[in-house]
Amino acid sequence: MELDPDQLNTRTMYEWMIHSILPRPIAWVSTVSVSGIANLAPFSFFQGVCARPPTLMFCPVNHRDGSPKDTLRNVEATGEFVVNTVSATDAEAMNATSAMLGFEESEFERFGVTAVPSSMVRPPRVASASVAFECRLDRIIRVSEGPAGGNIVLGRIVRMHVADAVIGAGGYPDPDKLDLVGRMGGTDYLRTRDRFSIDRPV
Repeated sequence: MELDPDQLNTRTMYEWMIHSILPRPIAWVSTVSVSGIANLAPFSFFQGVCARPPTLMFCPVNHRDGSPKDTLRNVEATGEFVVNTVSATDAEAMNATSAMLGFEESEFERFGVTAVPSSMVRPPRVASASVAFECRLDRIIRVSEGPAGGNIVLGRIVRMHVADAVIGAGGYPDPDKLDLVGRMGGTDYLRTRDRFSIDRPV
């Protein structure tokens, strides 16, 4: 099968991408509005970029009417955000925060997600997240405008929080203890406890 993206509508192309780019880690991004209302939303177009300087990225797409999502509006206005990881025990809460709420309505409050203060940025962290990356905005790259338009948000990591309970024998987070979830296609997810190892060539 060979597909020509120019011959597919946006929704169909999106479905092909999310069913083929697998698994996708989830950035559970917390932000605050200028008026101080905390926002929380998940994004599965997310990845680390580099360690020098420590940088990550996530990609919020515009709403169907072409307007930016609350997360993007807050990042643009304040220049700060936190990327929280999502363990299996937080999967249901993470999914709930993907609901469309009003701009000044907090997902933390609406869905009972406990927030704790960050160290270097205004947005709070998710208290139950095993790992949280406090970030300051590096830049936003506009891939396209209008409905479903893409935006690449690059953030400089200014502080990491790692729960002591997930540290393994090697001194770094243990994937079994993290028990993170990743996105598959549709409504499917997977867990980091299912994996295998291959040694790199010398």
